[in-house]
Amino acid sequence: METTPAVGCHSDGSARYPTPLDAVLRRLRCPLCDAAALQRNTDTLRCPAGHSFDIARQGHVTLLPGRRRHRGDTAAMVAARESFLGQGHFGALRSTITAFAVEHTPRQDGLVADLAGGTGHYLGAALDALPGAWGVTLDLSVAALRRAGRAHPRAAAVGADMWQPLPLASRSTDVVLNVFGPRTPAEIDRVLTRDGIAIVATAGADHLRELRGRLGVVGVDARKADRLRHAFAGFTAVARQQVRWRLALEPREVRALVGMGPSAHHVDGDHRDRVLARLPRIVGLTAAVDVVVLRRDATRGAG
Repeated sequence: METTPAVGCHSDGSARYPTPLDAVLRRLRCPLCDAAALQRNTDTLRCPAGHSFDIARQGHVTLLPGRRRHRGDTAAMVAARESFLGQGHFGALRSTITAFAVEHTPRQDGLVADLAGGTGHYLGAALDALPGAWGVTLDLSVAALRRAGRAHPRAAAVGADMWQPLPLASRSTDVVLNVFGPRTPAEIDRVLTRDGIAIVATAGADHLRELRGRLGVVGVDARKADRLRHAFAGFTAVARQQVRWRLALEPREVRALVGMGPSAHHVDGDHRDRVLARLPRIVGLTAAVDVVVLRRDATRGAG
């Protein structure tokens, strides 16, 4: 059964709800009970079975079924990402994702969920372009959630593990964003409305290739595109674009770029500092990202 309750805005764009979390609450579900709805009691969310989840004073709530199986981004990684993205270096990618969200969303006032959304950078832009929509950033990092909760007045922040069942109700989400993050296609399929879309952005084959030899930045699997098509075999690609641009960065910006992604877990700090000290005043880098808009195959039935 489709669960897409009406959550809208006043004509001036202000929320009808006390907080964004209240606005998206009926779209969430208890991670410990199959499809159990959640209700708010002051600073706690509770399901009918009695499972409760504390709401942090910053406004986010963590909905995990048990112990964390994976580590989220550290506070240093999150700070580096906010600094780097805030300077507009990935503006071309952000604009492409926003345009696709507006052009292909099934409705202008639905729910946009950003999986592994970090600080809410891409979600915030999409919500600006969809003034009737609400959003939710799902991420495992508490440091990221604190910032995501401030990313947009219509965006909630929820702690979740992308490798586990998402704490979203089935058929609750109109647009799923997934930018450079882990994903489970079966869960995306479950939470999308019947005409919903997923916008997936992945690094192209030569993305940041100039840094791989110098700093040991994590490379891109040559089979990544094929694996993505196979994983989303039940979806139809309705639009796609390779976004390419040239970055001109100072060494301090290169440091933030390396420090904000998965390479931060793998690059030795001393080696990184030695390389950065030898870089020229301006470093030219290739940016190449594949963006695809996926829609659930209608031939598979309403399911």
